[in-house]
Amino acid sequence: MSALGNDVWAAEFKADQPGSWKFTVQGWVDHFGTWCADLTKRLAAQPDPHRPDLATISQDIPLALRTGALLLEEIASRARGADARHFAEVIQSLRWLADQNATFYEYPITTEILEIAARYPDLTLATRFDQELPLWVDRERARYSSWYELFPRSTSPDPSRTGTFADVELLLPEIAAMGFDVLYLPPIHPIGTAFRKGPNNNVVAEPGDLGSPWAIGAARTAGVEGGHKSIHPELGTLESFDHLVAATLEHGMEIAMDIAFQASPDHPWVIDHPTWFKHRPDGSIQYAENPPKKYQDIYPLDFESVDWRALWEELYSVFKFWVDRNVRIFRVDNPHTKALPFWEWVIERIHADHPDVILLAEAFTRPHVMYSLAKAGFTQSYTYFTWRNTKAEIQQYFEEITKPPVSDFFQPNLWPNTPDILHEFLQKGGRPAFMQRLILASTLGANYGIYGPAYELGENTPAKAISEEYLNSEKYEARAWDRRASHTIAPLVTRVNQIRRANPALQSNESLHFHTVDNPNLLCYSKTKAGVDGLENVILVAINLDPSQEQSGWIDLDLKQLGIPHNQSFDVEDLLTGTHYQWHDRSNYVALRPEVLPAHVFRVTRLPANPS
Repeated sequence: MSALGNDVWAAEFKADQPGSWKFTVQGWVDHFGTWCADLTKRLAAQPDPHRPDLATISQDIPLALRTGALLLEEIASRARGADARHFAEVIQSLRWLADQNATFYEYPITTEILEIAARYPDLTLATRFDQELPLWVDRERARYSSWYELFPRSTSPDPSRTGTFADVELLLPEIAAMGFDVLYLPPIHPIGTAFRKGPNNNVVAEPGDLGSPWAIGAARTAGVEGGHKSIHPELGTLESFDHLVAATLEHGMEIAMDIAFQASPDHPWVIDHPTWFKHRPDGSIQYAENPPKKYQDIYPLDFESVDWRALWEELYSVFKFWVDRNVRIFRVDNPHTKALPFWEWVIERIHADHPDVILLAEAFTRPHVMYSLAKAGFTQSYTYFTWRNTKAEIQQYFEEITKPPVSDFFQPNLWPNTPDILHEFLQKGGRPAFMQRLILASTLGANYGIYGPAYELGENTPAKAISEEYLNSEKYEARAWDRRASHTIAPLVTRVNQIRRANPALQSNESLHFHTVDNPNLLCYSKTKAGVDGLENVILVAINLDPSQEQSGWIDLDLKQLGIPHNQSFDVEDLLTGTHYQWHDRSNYVALRPEVLPAHVFRVTRLPANPS
């Protein structure tokens, strides 16, 4: 431990592999260390042989050296092998020095001896903190990832049929080339027919309507399970899913599965385990509601069921089934509507055998509930980023979630859109709004995702005048997307992901720092990555928050945060365009036209003090 002053001490250790760790603190009196510190003071005060005229006080160093030899003998009694022999040599050396009665002494203890002595403390009077503090270490993709969501049934090149896993495989090279490393699929299970929803959430489905993938479960056919461990027959088979998982890995990506613990009225659980669901006074099962919305095609599970133990075991078995098929990432639907003790139990059980599993909580709820899910073991969480659009909102929110204590346990994943959320900003802001929110999500957060192809194609028509629902939503029907449309922002998506991969500063959140700008429509922030001799990577983002008008202003840079001395020139390269600018000192001017590019993503480089 290192002294920080005022009796405050600090220590660190490297958690160098994923999984569960525990640590505690133990303290004891280090008599040898105390002696070393005391000897240093004595030697500093000994007579200077080059200045015999100076009066000094005798420090009785020979006696101190003999004391050190006795302390090392005690330590040597606890040592073994080469360490014990090494101590014997040092002890002999200290006593020999003490017998010389010299006029001047050099410090006799090497760093090596201090390190060896530290291995053999005297713990007979040690004090130990009586709790072991838990620490969970995730793999790197938990900290840095780029997600792409698509509906497999909308991937068919043939308008006469819906898409399959084989069709998704054909898109893998394109999605990988865009720079994504996680391909997230909404539920891929059989869809119930009872109370099936039609297009645009119509409560009456016509023959041939596909229904919502979140209405999970169909009646058994020929003894085959029709629930959470089954594949929708129009998508493929378990074998073709396995093939898709393997192909995705070959393209440097991973499949993220949707886990939605709920059931359609046709789910086998409804017949086999009716006590797993809440019943109304008339005996019918309570369907899902979020007033005024009603979801008659979905039955929520009752985590207060008298048969809760069997329910928990079955839900764990769902995770295990897909983990055994080489899935290691799960997006969990509405975890805040399930029992928190269940998540603590099931995540610990999953991680006991598979510490590489990552779980994303889709929990748009009260902040402390979101934080409790993170503490329960969820790796990442959706956030309120979608609804933070002004300069003040963005800065306040991200200063909360990227700094301790929240950042100690909460890992945000930023999504500008989802199949459920088409924010008013995207509805009204057009193509510049989609570019702006993409750049914000991908640079403010090390983890981000988009729901595509709706996003890169700028899909922004709401179902109603005041609604966050999409018109002709993929939640209820298959869509045919023109991925080659001229207005796509896919090239910008690709460039942004290339920038993220090439710049380590953008692969974590803890260094996020906001800089002052004199225009309320301009936001400026930086991220840095420390190197051996300072900052090795500095990214500075200036972005126009107004999707309709050019905005300009002066940035007042915090130069210390950027590692730039005052009154020095430095180079900023816009990584989106390749353009270089030479800036000087704190105040620098920007002007951004949203219809062209709403942001600069600068890489900052210090220029030589005296450039040739």
